[in-house]
Amino acid sequence: MRGHRRQPSIDLLELMGVVKENGNDQSSIPPVQTPLSYDYVLVAKTNDHQDRKQIEYIEELKKKLKVTKIIDDDLVFYGIQAPKEMFERYRYLLKVSDACNWSSDQNIVPLSTRIRIVHFILNHTLIRSGESLRNLMKMKVFEAKFCLHEKKKQRELKENWARWTACLQGQPITAVRNYFGEKVALYYLWLGWYTFLLIPPALIGVIVFLYGLAFFNSSPLIKEVCEADTVMCPLCDKRCKVWQLSDTCTYAKVSLLFDNNGTVLFAMFMAVWATLFLEFWKRHRASYVCEWKVSDWCEEEEELILEIVNNANCEPKEYKHSYLRSTLVLICVTVMILVIIGLTHALVVFRVIAAVLLAEGSWEFLSTHSNSGAMMLGAVLHYLIITVMTRINRIVAMKLCEIEETRSFAATEKSFTVKMFTFQFFTYFSSLFYVAFFLGRINGHPGSYVRISGKWRLEECHPSGCLTDLFIQMAIIMVLKQTISNVFEFTGPWFCRWFKKRRTKKLQRKCAHCYLKDDSEFNHGAELCENCKLRDWLSNYRLNDVDSFSLFHEFLEMVIQFSFTTIFVAAFPLAPLLALINNIIEIRLDAIKMVTLERRLVPKKTNDIGVWIDVLEAIGVLAVIANGLVIGVSSDFIPRLVYRYRYGPCANGTEADIDCMSGYINNTLSVAHLDDLNLRNEFSASQMITTSGLNVTSCRYKDYRSNEDYNLTPQFWLILAVRFAFVILFEHVVVICKFIAAWFVPSAPLQVKNDRLFDKLNRLKEELSSFQARLRSDHP
Repeated sequence: MRGHRRQPSIDLLELMGVVKENGNDQSSIPPVQTPLSYDYVLVAKTNDHQDRKQIEYIEELKKKLKVTKIIDDDLVFYGIQAPKEMFERYRYLLKVSDACNWSSDQNIVPLSTRIRIVHFILNHTLIRSGESLRNLMKMKVFEAKFCLHEKKKQRELKENWARWTACLQGQPITAVRNYFGEKVALYYLWLGWYTFLLIPPALIGVIVFLYGLAFFNSSPLIKEVCEADTVMCPLCDKRCKVWQLSDTCTYAKVSLLFDNNGTVLFAMFMAVWATLFLEFWKRHRASYVCEWKVSDWCEEEEELILEIVNNANCEPKEYKHSYLRSTLVLICVTVMILVIIGLTHALVVFRVIAAVLLAEGSWEFLSTHSNSGAMMLGAVLHYLIITVMTRINRIVAMKLCEIEETRSFAATEKSFTVKMFTFQFFTYFSSLFYVAFFLGRINGHPGSYVRISGKWRLEECHPSGCLTDLFIQMAIIMVLKQTISNVFEFTGPWFCRWFKKRRTKKLQRKCAHCYLKDDSEFNHGAELCENCKLRDWLSNYRLNDVDSFSLFHEFLEMVIQFSFTTIFVAAFPLAPLLALINNIIEIRLDAIKMVTLERRLVPKKTNDIGVWIDVLEAIGVLAVIANGLVIGVSSDFIPRLVYRYRYGPCANGTEADIDCMSGYINNTLSVAHLDDLNLRNEFSASQMITTSGLNVTSCRYKDYRSNEDYNLTPQFWLILAVRFAFVILFEHVVVICKFIAAWFVPSAPLQVKNDRLFDKLNRLKEELSSFQARLRSDHP
């Protein structure tokens, strides 16, 4: 018989400071005890004629559960407690089940499991009209339902975890698991590991940023822009005039901070980093679920067990599939995605019109920087659209899940997660994909500009490149999302709790007799007095409500952030740093909210983070493609490379005293002559007067076109070919590196595999011993 040893992976996490277990046995469970103020509470409004459906539902509950009624002014509380026999049935069914038969719940039933069982029974108890508790709550028959916080455990979590001063400390994951269940514990374990692993990319991102900063004043590209006397073509019709390239010296410097050679290596590093992050996460998850003895746990099988516990004569809910429903859902999802993409087109139109209005305005600063101003306004509007669409996306995703008629809650949750993430991904990233891959590439050229409704010209990129526009868009959305979301996420529940306290009467102090009971660990069967029960129930009632998808929203927020951190990291190397700072705050904010500001989440047992792991892997693959395209197509990395070795002063290897990139900016600009017949109606005479009063007859614009017939030059086609060759090469190299990294890091440590092997062997031996003992007793 092997002695129990803690998994090395957990020791490593504790050494890193991700968790703080203090050397405790991870499989330990708090001693089983009868809760002092019941497993669950229902709340309803009191009235002279009590709702018939409310009475009927409570009578149905009394057939299976113990119900205690306490009236307080305009509220009536129903305390729900399950009998011991119900948990004995649950333990037996676990033992004989296929997937859940090696759970620690076989030996004892902790309070977290009791709550989960009672929660299931409440939701699956129907009145004669076939209405469930969910329907009754929609009809306001009941005001609230919640499980109760345990004061002593709540205090311990607050001292060790849910406080701002613990931001840089490890998390007591096992204590979180014992109180909130495995599902919440795995979320915080994943978030802690993700936050810790953000430290290397955050540091490297800062180094890449400083690398660009080091060449801030010495780069020949910046010198060429800042010292140029080049006259550029007007950026809009009518009011916009020709302008000097040197006016955008600051913009060129900012562009070089994010569009330099270091971003290529950084993008490759982030692609491999995403793979290593997920592979090591799988190892840490495997270590913890092995310690908790839930490696083979199946949520759908537990739902089947709970159905039998609730009703021994229940009929199974069969698997169903309808091609008609699936087709309808697919059509609805496609339509929703098209609507979101349509909003992106609306943003493009807004930016185009805003650029024209700013350019034609009376404020000189805004008129000079009309394109940048329009981009920033567009980013703010994009954030507002995200805020509104998040609510709409949730409603649509829930309706589509109802159409599907999934068999179990686990299947519903998986379906909802995939749909909601898909909608949110398109909401967040459609505009960014436009800025990254289409902005400045479909706007035409003098004499043949592309216009919206034949009136407004599409936006152009700066001569230094388009990557800065993508950086501005990402920075504004990411900063606004993280800052405003965190402020509302914390102040909202805090204000609601404060408001409820002001509206309701002050709670009575707990009597000394009940205080001693509540502080006792082994007080089996003891109950609080009625006043102290009411005090406990009221304090929980005043907290903010939670539902089955409360944890989903936290996961969604972090996975969207993971997308920002990896998909367009080539354009925004500081994204990992912003994510790291946000996550350090987010962990404690979520902990404080769960422990002190919200009602207790129903503890859920699971052995992984569900479909989110597939979503994260899909993001990792998409990040390789997107970063390859950003470097190859959006940035000026390839044009600069082609110029250096094919068209620049060092192309023949003869020039030694001149910088190889000298003349690059001039090489990327084409000339538009106003004496050309095709251009006479393009710009008015007033537009061709410079700020110094000089009348010019030609201007420059960013493109590789002939000065005679405006056809694309051979250099354009060479650059295009090299761009695609680079994207293909980059993606293949990075994908190979990802596969090697995934192969090199096994998804489960050897000790986990060996411990599971010995556990199963010992269990089979125990079963054989008990069988032989029964045989001897039957045949003495």
